[in-house]
Amino acid sequence: MLRYLRLYACFVRFSLSRAMEFRVDFFFRVVMDIVFYAVHLAFFTVLYRHTEILGGWDLDQIYVFAAGLFVIDALQMTIFSNNLWWLPIFINRGDLDYYLVRPVSSLFFLSVRDFAANSVLNVLIAFGILVWALGRYPEPLGWVEVVSFVVLLGLGTYLQYLVRMAFIVPVFWLHSARGLDEIAWSFHKLSQRPHRIYAPFLRWAMLTVIPVAFFGSFPAAVLFDGLTPVAVLHAMAVTAMLLAFVRWFWNRGLRAYSSASS
Repeated sequence: MLRYLRLYACFVRFSLSRAMEFRVDFFFRVVMDIVFYAVHLAFFTVLYRHTEILGGWDLDQIYVFAAGLFVIDALQMTIFSNNLWWLPIFINRGDLDYYLVRPVSSLFFLSVRDFAANSVLNVLIAFGILVWALGRYPEPLGWVEVVSFVVLLGLGTYLQYLVRMAFIVPVFWLHSARGLDEIAWSFHKLSQRPHRIYAPFLRWAMLTVIPVAFFGSFPAAVLFDGLTPVAVLHAMAVTAMLLAFVRWFWNRGLRAYSSASS
């Protein structure tokens, strides 16, 4: 474990030094995400001019939910997104050889080697919006629920990575990620609304099969309704099963991989 932490620290240091060389990209990402946050908040603000409740939540709760989405999205962009964007290209070009021979997990190396330091400011902005949303929430929130909410946001970030990876691994056989990207994005769009607005079967699927509700809706529900043993066990079970599936799927994909030297 310590070896992996030291390796990741090296990735972060290298990425920070490289980010300073591309300042235009740094500021572009900041502006892009600020526009995304503003549009998302404006959408819900306009929507609540026509209704008082959506999925059982009022506007103050929706702001907290949206802020949680922003935090998960910013963390995802910072930690995983660059790596997942390049992975299908490496598979198709047969360029995985360099990473497969390393004395560490190839899945770990390929998932986190590129730390998007130019998105760090967006993480701070997203957390700032979250603090604002929690500060304006009129009801008292227990510290257990708040801590659980923050932990579940981290878990949601990890689950979003696992779901995305599950849609990338088929590239080993399909050699194209275009259609898979469209499917993954469609599921991701579902997570941008409270899961309780959907039909019961779809809501169940969003909490178990393809757990996109963990990308913001489930953590917010725990914050507002309280932490229960059932919620803890459910989160642990979903994470364990999806992680086991992705590891198994990745290893099957590696067996089908044709390197550039083969």
